[in-house]
Amino acid sequence: MGSTMERTEDIRAKLEKLEQLFARGATPGERAAAGAALDRLTEKLKSSADEEETELQYSLPDAWAVRIFVALCRKHGVKPYRYPRQRRTTVMVRVRPDAFDKTVGAEFRALHAELVAYFKDTVDHLIADAMKSDGDDENIETAQIGK
Repeated sequence: MGSTMERTEDIRAKLEKLEQLFARGATPGERAAAGAALDRLTEKLKSSADEEETELQYSLPDAWAVRIFVALCRKHGVKPYRYPRQRRTTVMVRVRPDAFDKTVGAEFRALHAELVAYFKDTVDHLIADAMKSDGDDENIETAQIGK
């Protein structure tokens, strides 16, 4: 996966810069800050290299969710795919699960919640203004079976 390699290279470049800063740190505070940042990046690099890529299957609720999910995957350099005979709402990805959930997963959950809220507001407005009705399904009568 290209984006993982790019992120790894970015982390390595930052590590080199921090090592240089640590080596020439003018004050003990600068050296301590550079050392702490160096430790964090080293741990991040190690943890991302330790986690193995896994195939994940996402069953999404509708075509709108699929479009958002696929767009986010592509934005982050992940190539979504589907096996023959899988439903259109099923999307497969091969990723490092923790990193994927923290980036694409978190962004998808936020955007999908906004989309659902937008659709709800739009439908409520359409029903109230254009149809002059309430559309509330909680007060639907219960019919007797067989009568």
